Amino acid sequence: MTINIAVLVSGRGSNLQSIIDNIESGYIKNAQVAVVISDVGEAYALERARNHGITDVFIDPSDYSDRQEYEKEMLEVLKDNDVNLLLLAGYMRLIGKDLISAYRNRIINIHPALLPSFKGLHAQQQAFDYGVKVSGCTVHFVDEGMDTGPIIIQKCVPVLDTDTAEELAARILEQEHNIFPESVKLFVEGKLKVEGRIVVHT
Repeated sequence: MTINIAVLVSGRGSNLQSIIDNIESGYIKNAQVAVVISDVGEAYALERARNHGITDVFIDPSDYSDRQEYEKEMLEVLKDNDVNLLLLAGYMRLIGKDLISAYRNRIINIHPALLPSFKGLHAQQQAFDYGVKVSGCTVHFVDEGMDTGPIIIQKCVPVLDTDTAEELAARILEQEHNIFPESVKLFVEGKLKVEGRIVVHT
């Protein structure tokens, strides 16, 4: 069976590209990106999707009265594309309860910090400003909280004395491009099991 993946995006889509590349190279087998959905009409990620013949959809949040109505439209798009797995790749909105319920333990997010530290926006800058000596990135399942779901993989990135926040963010992004596809591969192969807060690699 082929796993149909939807990727939610808001920006340039470099993590989307890493998923596409790893599917096309055969690293991730029996999966395809069926649709890319953005809440930003000019997001470059949509162009990345078009470049690979992937359906791209812009859903304008301003067209809907609230998040529930917005996600109702999104759920229709996911249903129309027979989506089994939902990836958040730089998607800048919190996911609502209806979407989480529909895809429980099938929504995966990439976050540019070592959770549970530095949740939310600008995590790399948060870590840099705090003065940590080690930062990194986290792939996790999405639950009702903000960046609180069960952790799949984490990767450490040292913070150098000479670093700027931008240099640190760039090195973290390199590791995101490794552990996000790895997590998707494990999911597609049925090798992830959620037991409470713990994700077991089977």
